[in-house]
Amino acid sequence: MADPWLTVALPVHNGEATLAATLESAASEQPDGVEFILLDSSAGDGCRRIAESFSGRMNIVYRYVPDILPWTAKTNEAMRMARSGHVAMLHQDDLWIKGHLRSVRAAILAFPDAVMQAGSSRLIDFAGRIVGDWHCGLAAGRIDGPAAAKHLIIQNGVAIPSPVIRREAWIRVGGLDPALWYTADWDLYLKLALLGDIAVRPEKTTAFRIHSGSLTMTGRMEKGAFKEQMDIVLSRYSHAVGARELARAQASIAVNVSLAEASTGKISALSGAIIALAKLGPIQAFRYAREARLVERIWPRLRLKLARGL
Repeated sequence: MADPWLTVALPVHNGEATLAATLESAASEQPDGVEFILLDSSAGDGCRRIAESFSGRMNIVYRYVPDILPWTAKTNEAMRMARSGHVAMLHQDDLWIKGHLRSVRAAILAFPDAVMQAGSSRLIDFAGRIVGDWHCGLAAGRIDGPAAAKHLIIQNGVAIPSPVIRREAWIRVGGLDPALWYTADWDLYLKLALLGDIAVRPEKTTAFRIHSGSLTMTGRMEKGAFKEQMDIVLSRYSHAVGARELARAQASIAVNVSLAEASTGKISALSGAIIALAKLGPIQAFRYAREARLVERIWPRLRLKLARGL
């Protein structure tokens, strides 16, 4: 049997509510030559049965791994199992949109030496309705890796289902850091950007689901630990950016922490965001707001929270 051209890691845990929609979105792309490695730590067998129901339409390698709970560890294990030259991630509640594999193939052909390719994504609610866009903030085409890092360090604009990564590059940078339960993907993208060029697809062909279980929607995190996750990443890559980018990245962390706190009902926490932006000064604050796409990120989540549409 010929080796696949793409391997997709599917870390699954109690995902019965959305997994079928995720797999249907992938199967609809007629994924010939794509292997899906589904590592499942669920309590029951519901996800296994859903995976088996798609086995005739896509190449699913299923493993039950009750002792591997973190999504980062499951993903790294899937990448060790991968037989292809390019790898991707697809979580149990996210989707591919029509034309995704065609867009990915085109980018591989156009930029074969890029360490990673990605594009902007859609934001969807629990029912799968589009509620907004998640722009990566980078122009389509080839981007110099260090230049991309200067943008990504301000705010991670890459949704998990979007990147396709050269497996050799994934292995070289060490994959996902299991210690980063919130910022492992951000850390990975920055590691890759400092390794080589990034390709940006022009189409939005993936969807990231906003739902009640996400940390930033529920505020189910300890403020110090949440901030620490972002501080760790910033400290690792601060050497790669200038003083102004670093100041905007530090302000971004303060804004993200304030927004997360405010999402729990502590509206007074927004004062932290206001202070952080004021310290930047008007020009740098405006630039940060544009780079971080604050309105684009906040409005869909706020609308869903107000409508209780989760």
